[in-house]
Amino acid sequence: MENCTENNTLQNGIVTFQLIVYIPVLFLGIPLNMIAFWIFCCKLKSWSETRVYLINLVVADSFLLVVLPFLIYFTIYDHPMDSLCFTIQNIYFTNMPMSTLTIMLIAIDRYIAIKFPLKAKVLRSPLKSASVCGFLWVTLLTSSFLRPKFNDKRLCLQKKSLQPNYSVLLSFVFGYFIPLGVVIFCSVQVIRCLKKKMATSPHETKLIQKAIHIVSVNLCVFVVCFSPLYITLLFRLAVEVAGACSLISKVGATVQISACLANSNCCLDAFCYYFAAKEFHEFPSLFPNCISKRFKINRSQESQPLPPTDQVMTETKCSA
Repeated sequence: MENCTENNTLQNGIVTFQLIVYIPVLFLGIPLNMIAFWIFCCKLKSWSETRVYLINLVVADSFLLVVLPFLIYFTIYDHPMDSLCFTIQNIYFTNMPMSTLTIMLIAIDRYIAIKFPLKAKVLRSPLKSASVCGFLWVTLLTSSFLRPKFNDKRLCLQKKSLQPNYSVLLSFVFGYFIPLGVVIFCSVQVIRCLKKKMATSPHETKLIQKAIHIVSVNLCVFVVCFSPLYITLLFRLAVEVAGACSLISKVGATVQISACLANSNCCLDAFCYYFAAKEFHEFPSLFPNCISKRFKINRSQESQPLPPTDQVMTETKCSA
């Protein structure tokens, strides 16, 4: 299909907008992610599932911060497709789904830990979390290298033709829409579970309120940062299918602006998930259930004596 003409004024405005957004993101994101990585790797005493996921998220965000200057350079100077572009493209297209999937794993992990604390002892472990993260990296890197070059065979990371690429629908579904549904479901269930918790002390009530606030803020950041990009990408695909060349430049500009918002998430994660890890670290002991039922185990009925910590167990029952 034919290439559509480019609006130079619009493209110059996009470059200016990118500089306005990306320069503060770089200056804030680099030190914040370095501090977060140092805290998660060196300062925390015990390893937990959430800690593994947060380190994975910091690594993904750090890779994005590395490629941001190249994204600006490619946009300003219309860089051709070469080995450098191919490398940056693979890193970029690996980072965003890695971020969304890691946030989804954090939401699932918190949901299991708070709503099913007994089953969580079997389902959750730092080693299992690390294995899942490793599997994601291998899968996403492999798919990134197999992905068709996202350009018009002339310019890096720019597509000006109307040739639709239907394979991107699969990446939209697994890279965003499924994680979005899971994050919304898990966040809503965790908030409902915490609200139903009968507080026994003012201190516990305060912690519950903080936890609800953290879950709500993280959900909002996820939706606000990523939704505009994937909605505009779907709209661009519809424009390509319809062959509306007059709209492609405006839609492409909207995609680039939405990408700036999505990429700024690498800076916001450093704030959100640091405080999330700090608060959720106390949950397994403070908030084991929403409607707790304690029952004692008669040690005389057991063939083997139980450890003192297993004499009283807690069963979670939170209504869906």
